[in-house]
Amino acid sequence: MAAPTSSPADRARRPKNRKAQIALAAAELFCRRGYHSVGVDEIADAVGITGPAIYRHFRTKQAILAHAVGELSEGLATAAVPAEGAESAAERLDSALRNLAAFAVERRTLTRLYQWEDRHLPEDERRAATARTRVAVRSVRSLLLAARPDLDRAPATLLTLAAFSVLGSLSTHRVGLAKGRTEVVVRELAANVLALPEPPPPRPRADRPREEMLRLVSRRERLLVEAVHLFHQRGFQAVSMEEIGTKAGINASSLYRHFAGKGDLLAAIYHRATERLSHAATTALTGARDSGEALDRLIPTYVRIAFDQAGLVSVYLSENHNLPEGDRETLRAAQRRHVDEWVRLVGSSRGDEPAAETRLRVYAALNVVTDLARAEPPLTEPSFGETLVRSLLIS
Repeated sequence: MAAPTSSPADRARRPKNRKAQIALAAAELFCRRGYHSVGVDEIADAVGITGPAIYRHFRTKQAILAHAVGELSEGLATAAVPAEGAESAAERLDSALRNLAAFAVERRTLTRLYQWEDRHLPEDERRAATARTRVAVRSVRSLLLAARPDLDRAPATLLTLAAFSVLGSLSTHRVGLAKGRTEVVVRELAANVLALPEPPPPRPRADRPREEMLRLVSRRERLLVEAVHLFHQRGFQAVSMEEIGTKAGINASSLYRHFAGKGDLLAAIYHRATERLSHAATTALTGARDSGEALDRLIPTYVRIAFDQAGLVSVYLSENHNLPEGDRETLRAAQRRHVDEWVRLVGSSRGDEPAAETRLRVYAALNVVTDLARAEPPLTEPSFGETLVRSLLIS
């Protein structure tokens, strides 16, 4: 089929930044609904062009994702450069944080690309995207080492990554806070993280092979465990029900006796995560004399769940747009109640702080723990995860 043609008048009207417009519109859709759930025609509609017009700029949807991730990483690298007027090391670090906070607010819908959607890129493009992101991380780490000569390189890297996670947490919520105030709060939270004492080095995890751990559990349980692992690695849409069954050692004829389909399997994962987080909150609140004591109990419990069951928590946070419609609102409501409990406990100890700012703190703390817990190889110990949460919620 011949490629669509355009008239000289059409070409004259076509904006020079059309490629960037397409990438931005696609990125927002990918972040809101997941890469696999978005079609090229939907991207075209969001830009105000026809589907075939997309292919003048990108050969595939995957190429659009790669370009969007590249644009975001380049923007981060630019934002991580301090203003020329900053003189001392501390001033230069603060200037970079101000730039990054402004960029994070301006592009808050897109940070999810780094957290979840770049796993849909081919391995070589994912490595290239990671390398571009590391430019921004190395820039801030250099500024941090200059401002804090007491730090070694590895701890400085960890603190820098945690600060970036604070900035990236803006993509996980829609807190009703003015843009300028959001920049101030998120910058202060990132600065709090960078000011923490040097974290301990991580110990190697002595994980047993999954095959050994699953040897005595039921077939249904094996399906759940393998589904969590595969959804966490590659995303819900990229994994087939049959692949999950093969990994669990269950043949196709037996597979659907346990779950009617992949959506039901995902809903079961969400119900499990919801129950465990709810149980943690209930345990913390039961018998606590005040909100401070309840937080003292809840923080280590949540951090331990995040580190011990990183895959489960990651799927819980990243795949809710793929839930069956009948489960989606119920489970999203449970997620909101979980966050609301944190906000209530933290807010009671923060005096007159506006509720929206407290909520921003909570989302930042939960995001940092999730990001650090799912890192491979391990970046830190759960004990430092607790320190991070306390610095964001209480200090």
